[in-house]
Amino acid sequence: MDRFLFLTFGGLSTGAVYAAFALALVLIWRAARLVNFAQGAMAVATAYVGYAVASATGSYWVGLGAAVLAGLLLGALVERVLMRFVGHANPLNEVIVALGLVLLIQAVLGMVFGNGYRPAPAPFDTDALTVGGVAALSPYDLWVLGAVLVVVVLLALLFTRTPIGLRMRAAAFAPEVSRLLGVDVSRMLTLGWALAAAVGALAGMLVVPTGLGLHPHAMDLVFVVAFTAAVVGGLDSPAGAVVGGLLVGLILSYVTGYLGPDTTPLAVLVLLLAVLLVRPGGLFSSARARHV
Repeated sequence: MDRFLFLTFGGLSTGAVYAAFALALVLIWRAARLVNFAQGAMAVATAYVGYAVASATGSYWVGLGAAVLAGLLLGALVERVLMRFVGHANPLNEVIVALGLVLLIQAVLGMVFGNGYRPAPAPFDTDALTVGGVAALSPYDLWVLGAVLVVVVLLALLFTRTPIGLRMRAAAFAPEVSRLLGVDVSRMLTLGWALAAAVGALAGMLVVPTGLGLHPHAMDLVFVVAFTAAVVGGLDSPAGAVVGGLLVGLILSYVTGYLGPDTTPLAVLVLLLAVLLVRPGGLFSSARARHV
């Protein structure tokens, strides 16, 4: 029983990290109806900015703010300079461009900062608190869970209670109709990319201190798992991204603890295939296609 509780707490802590990153994927999907495969590389780039500022100022919180601001600017720049000019006739065009952007960002980071591992300190203690003799969540895990919860609430309010959020949703689902109604679709798209990159920057700053450290490829595996979490929860649902992230974290923790770490990639693949076969839209999907 102690082992089960230990694995459960560990799964929740890692799942919160995956949930934070899945939120960024959900946000860009809601804003632009595409999966940004460059999200991981963009998050790493902003994490380098954040920790460079934190080292210069001696404050993690100043670095966190700098990373989020860098994410806003990078997301808007990528949309304005690159993705806006990609043809939308074939969905693969955007995927190929995003993958090329991954290679470019990783190459630039390697040239500027090097490919070596850099430890990233956490703002809170990462040692787990003991409850009843069982290692539970650490103060840093509680910070991650709280930050993810706050982001989910803010996103939910943005998309359901504010005019800007409603315009972003309308521009993503029906751009031509939105233009006729006076919505600046291009501006909404830029804002969506900027917000998604900012959430990705926050996720990167939450992920890096968990042991990944800073290096150009730090988010490669995290992106795969977070993408699985986003698909499990539903790409249209911020709350689903959180639930999917926690669920994936728990499953991977149990699989690793009881079957060994070598089976973890297989568990991710099986979970992704199962969701795609049984409920392709995700557990929290609400949109259904009409057959005429």
